[in-house]
Formats: sequence, structure tokens, C-alpha cells
Amino acid sequence: MGFSEDIAKLSEQVRKRFEQVVGEEATKMALIIPFLNALGYDIYDPTEVIPEYVADFAIKKAGQFEKVDYAIAINGNIVMLVEAKARGQKAEAHDGQLSRYFNGLLKTKVAIITNGVEYRFFTDLRDKNVMDKEPFFSFNILEYDLKDIDNLKLFHRDNFDTIAISKHAEEMVYVKGMTQLVGNLLRSPSEDLIRFLLGELGKLAPSYKIEGRINSKVIDKFEPIVKKAIQSSLLELMTRSLSQEMAFFVEGSNTTSLSETEDELEEATDEVVEQEAEVTKIVTTEEEIEAFDKIKAIIATSKNYHLELKYRDTVAYLGIHLGKTTWWFLRLYLTPKKKALLLVYL
Repeated sequence: MGFSEDIAKLSEQVRKRFEQVVGEEATKMALIIPFLNALGYDIYDPTEVIPEYVADFAIKKAGQFEKVDYAIAINGNIVMLVEAKARGQKAEAHDGQLSRYFNGLLKTKVAIITNGVEYRFFTDLRDKNVMDKEPFFSFNILEYDLKDIDNLKLFHRDNFDTIAISKHAEEMVYVKGMTQLVGNLLRSPSEDLIRFLLGELGKLAPSYKIEGRINSKVIDKFEPIVKKAIQSSLLELMTRSLSQEMAFFVEGSNTTSLSETEDELEEATDEVVEQEAEVTKIVTTEEEIEAFDKIKAIIATSKNYHLELKYRDTVAYLGIHLGKTTWWFLRLYLTPKKKALLLVYL
């Protein structure tokens, strides 16, 4: 099996064991150790997965040396530290011993806090050799998507590279921040954004130029116009993406056949999708069906294209595609904690 299948299988196991796991030790053995195994580490080798690790610089507390639950080593070098919490507890540090170990082991660039379900990954983006207060990546074994799997692969034993992880961590943090910032601005344009757009508008053509000072009265007047323009732009991007997908589809249908390699790739992708759906026993909610029906109704208004949309549900999102799962253009995240959409623009 591949990495994605290993994680899907583990996800199902965790789902089945979840309610029976009580306490920190049970969490370690039933949930965390299998996860480390799925990441390619030899859980039976005490020089690679080191339990109850005590460093040379450990300090005593209440008569005992501080320790971390697991130190993960590759070729004798400790690359990750893991602090375990009992299933049901929040995956958060309480007494600071993990950060002290991270700060003291200068070659260690990844620390994990986990309750066996949520895995929070930390590094030192803010200050070198000082563990950040916030994780750069969180992975929930019961609720994840393909992007999460791609990120998780970085920590697999076969792929582990501290430089690559640091670069990727920095990118993830700032992309997340920028996405949140842009999303907030698109939902509720700030006065500064409206003022900037009005100033740039005149550069498109003299007829768009706003005469006079752009004061609060002008801002109030143009706020609903800007919101409508943003919605129109997003709809145009979506339509253009669909058009390009259809152009590719039509162009491909005029050829004799796809290459054998492409056919095999699509068949393999569909097979993995079917296996994932079977393993995770996904339930499609009424909210997801309602959203799909609304999008289908919007697409049906197109005069140029008659598209037959389909959907595929996953643990984390509802994917909408053009007949084949590889031709997806929209993913809906409609969980109690997350309401968002991801649009592919080609």
C-alpha cells in the first residue's frame, strides 16, 4: 500500500478504537505508536523511536528528571520530539518541558504535541532554536484532505529533510495568514481597500476616474459596488476555470484515445477514491447536498456549456467535478468548525 492508503487504514482503526482508549498510556500504544509506524519509523527499534527520552541537560522536577514521551531519531540524530496527551485532552503544552528540550537540542527542528487524534507540528520560525508558540501544521487523523496528506509526507522517514521542512513551514504559515487576510477583505472590504481600488480605477480608463476627494461619503457609496464587483470577479474566475476544463475535455474527445499511461493513472486514481470512500464510510450531509444542488443550478444557467456535474464526498470535503474525479474544480468544506470553498483556477 501507498502512504495515503496507510493513513486511511489507520484513520479507520482510530475511529474504531477511539471510545475504548482511556488515559495517556493507552493513547500512546493504541493511537500514537501506529501513527509513527505509518510515518515509516521502526517502532521496535529503541534507537529510532526512543520512549521516555531524557536528555543530558534535563532538570529535575519533584525528584525526577524531565523527559519527553518520544524522541525520533534517523541515523542516530534526533529529528523530532513527541509529547503525548491522553485521548480527549487538548493537544497543548502545559509545563514547557517540550519547548525546553526543543531549545536544548539544536539539531532538532520538529516537535509534535498530540492526543492521538490531532497532531500539532512546531518548529522555530520566529527565533532560531526556540520553539514557536503556535504550530505551523495540524493534522487530524479523523478529518483530513489530500493537501494534509501531502504536508504529512514531509515527516515520513524516507522524506525527512530539516531544510525542506523549515521552508515549507514558513510558506504554510504565511499562505494561511494571507488566505485569511484576503478572505476577510473579500467578505468585508476595508476602507483602505476600497480607497485603493477607487484610486486604481482611473488608471484603467479616464471614464472610470473618481473626481474629487475620496472621502467617507464616497467610500460608503462605493462599498456595495465593490462587494458586488468582488462577487462578480469570483464568479468569472469560476466560469473561466470551467470553460478551460471543458476546452480540454472537448479537445481530448477529438483525439483517438488517451495514452495508456494516462488511462492507467485515471483508473488508479478512481480505484483509490473508491477504496477511500469504502474505508472511511463517509456520510454526505444534507447541507452538502443542498450546496451541490445550488451550484448545479447556477451552472445550468450557462448558455454556452451544458455541463453534467457530479460530486465525491471525502472525510474533509465535498469535491465537485466534471464526470471524472480528476477533473474537479471545486471543494466545499462544510463541517461544524469550518465553512469554506476551494476553487481551482487554471
